[in-house]
Amino acid sequence: MAAHDCPSVMWFRRDLRLADNPALLEASADGPVLPIFVLDPALWGPSGAARRAYLGASLRALDGSLRRRGTGLSVVRGDPVRRVVLAARAVGAERVHVAADFGPYGHRRDRDVEQALGEHGIELVRTGSPYAVAPGRVVNGSGRPYRVYTPFSRAWAEHGWRGPVDPPSGGTWLDLDEDTTDIPDPALPDGLALPEAGEAAALRHWAQFLDRVGDYDVERDRPDLDTTSRMSPHLRWGEIHPRTMLADLARLRSGGAATYRKELAWREFFADVLFARPETAREYLRPEYARMRYDDPDERLEAWQHGHTGFPVVDAGMRQLRAQGWMHNRVRMIVASFLVKDLHLEWQHGARHFMHWLVDGDLASNQQNWQWAAGSGVDAAPYFRVFNPTTQGRKFDPDGRYVRRWVPELADVADPHEPSADDRDAAGYPAPIVDHAAERREALDRWEEIR
Repeated sequence: MAAHDCPSVMWFRRDLRLADNPALLEASADGPVLPIFVLDPALWGPSGAARRAYLGASLRALDGSLRRRGTGLSVVRGDPVRRVVLAARAVGAERVHVAADFGPYGHRRDRDVEQALGEHGIELVRTGSPYAVAPGRVVNGSGRPYRVYTPFSRAWAEHGWRGPVDPPSGGTWLDLDEDTTDIPDPALPDGLALPEAGEAAALRHWAQFLDRVGDYDVERDRPDLDTTSRMSPHLRWGEIHPRTMLADLARLRSGGAATYRKELAWREFFADVLFARPETAREYLRPEYARMRYDDPDERLEAWQHGHTGFPVVDAGMRQLRAQGWMHNRVRMIVASFLVKDLHLEWQHGARHFMHWLVDGDLASNQQNWQWAAGSGVDAAPYFRVFNPTTQGRKFDPDGRYVRRWVPELADVADPHEPSADDRDAAGYPAPIVDHAAERREALDRWEEIR
C-alpha cells in the first residue's frame, strides 16, 4: 500500500478547527483520516463547569463541520495512552497526527502515547502547535530561554512564523464503528452564560474585532467599554490559530493593531516560560517568595471568591467571572493584587479559582500572570506596586458603569467606587473586609523580610 493510501488518525486537542491546521493537512496527505477527540479524565475531571460546557459546544461545532464533509468527530472517553492506540488499530492506521503539546501534562502524555503506539508499529507525528512559534524555539545568545518579555518579543518577531494554510480539500474520512461516546453537554450553573463556540464563531468574532482594533491601545484597560477582543476562549481551544490573527494584523497600520500583536506575544512568552520551567505551574519561579509570610485561607478568601469584599471593582470582577467565565484583563490584575497583597494569601489560591471558573483557562497564561501579580514571576511588577482598588476603579471605570453592572446593589449610589457607610447599609453592600492602607504597609513589611 502506498504511503498516501494509508489510513491515519487526526487526534484533535487544542486545535478544534479545520482551517490553518497543518497537522490535519499532514493527516489528509496520508490517505483516509479518522478524526478523534479523547475525553481525558485527567483533564476533564479538574475542569470547571464553564470550561467543560464550552469544550462540549466547541466539539459539537467541529463535529458539524466534519459532517458537512461526510463524516463526524469520533469521541472516546478514557486514558489517551489506551484509547488512541485502540482507535488507530481499529482503522489500520500507520500514523497518528497531532499538533505538538508543550504543557507539562500534555508533554508527558504524548511521550507515553508515542511509546504505546510504537509497540504496535504506529508513528506519532507532531506538526505545528497552538502557537505561532513553538515554545523552546526562541532563545537568547547563550541558547537559553528568555526571562524578560521585551527581548523575547523582539527575538520572537525576528524568528517569524509561517503563514496560514487552507483546510484540506476533498479527501476521505473514517469513523469509529463502536465504543464511542456522545459529545458531552454539561449543564451550566445558574446565571452563567458563555460565548458562542466553534471555528465559525471565532472567525466571525475576529473579523468584527478587526473593524475596531485601531482603538485597542487606548481602550483596552477600560472594563466599562467592553472593547477588548474576547478572543481568549477561541485561542484556548484552537478554534482559530494565532498565525491567522497575526497575518490579519500585519495588514493593518494602527497603534491598536500593534498593541494587540504584543498581547499575542505575551501569550507565547508565557507558554515559553512554562515549557522551560514546568514546575512554575505550582511553584514560585522566584523561590525567595516562597519564604514570605502568608496567611492561611479563611473566610476572607471566600468573600473574595464570591465578590463580597466591600471593594466595588474587586467584587465586580469576581462576579463577572462567575457570570461569564471571563474577566476583563485590567480587573484580573486588580483582583490578583488584592488577594496577594491585601489579603496576604498565596497566588496559587487565586490561580486555582480562576482555572475553575475561566472558560479561557490556559495553564501557561493563568499561572504566569498570577506569578506576575505576586511579584514572583518573570518580568514581575515590583512587589511594592500595590494596586489601590478604589483608585484603580476610578481610573479605569470613571463613570462607574462596570461596577454598577456587576454590583447592582450600587447601581443607584452617588459614588459606586467608594460608597458611604449609609449607602452600603441601604444597599445591603458589605463594609470593606480590610483596611487597604494598613494592608499595603503590612505587605511591604513582609516583603522587606525576604529582601
